[in-house]
Amino acid sequence: MKSPSNIMLIDDDEIFTYIIKKIIEESEISEQITIFNNGRDAINYLTEVAEQEALLPKVIFLDLNMPLLDGWGFLDEYIRLKPKMCKKINLYVITSSVSTYDHEKSKEYSDITDFIVKPLAKEKFISIVKKMSNG
Repeated sequence: MKSPSNIMLIDDDEIFTYIIKKIIEESEISEQITIFNNGRDAINYLTEVAEQEALLPKVIFLDLNMPLLDGWGFLDEYIRLKPKMCKKINLYVITSSVSTYDHEKSKEYSDITDFIVKPLAKEKFISIVKKMSNG
């Protein structure tokens, strides 16, 4: 199986990011994981590497509730940045929010591949990443 070159996780939940990092390491489903604990740092990174395909993630897992720039703010800036990026990125919202409002609002963003409510099962996570590496 060909691994995606990079997975980006944008989430301020240190326990969740630790678990996801361990799953990736143990299952060897990716060469690299880049973790940001807020949307601002993630957007800054994507802006810097927008034209460097090897540094762009194949998949982004995005939390909605974070400091500095939340998931919605990230999505708005991501949409503005997207035309400058040299490859397609699959974006998954992963949130602990069970709010109907959040789920409905996510449908307004065509760039969101899926909306997943935490906890994210290990098998589901691995399945998503494997699907992205074959697509």
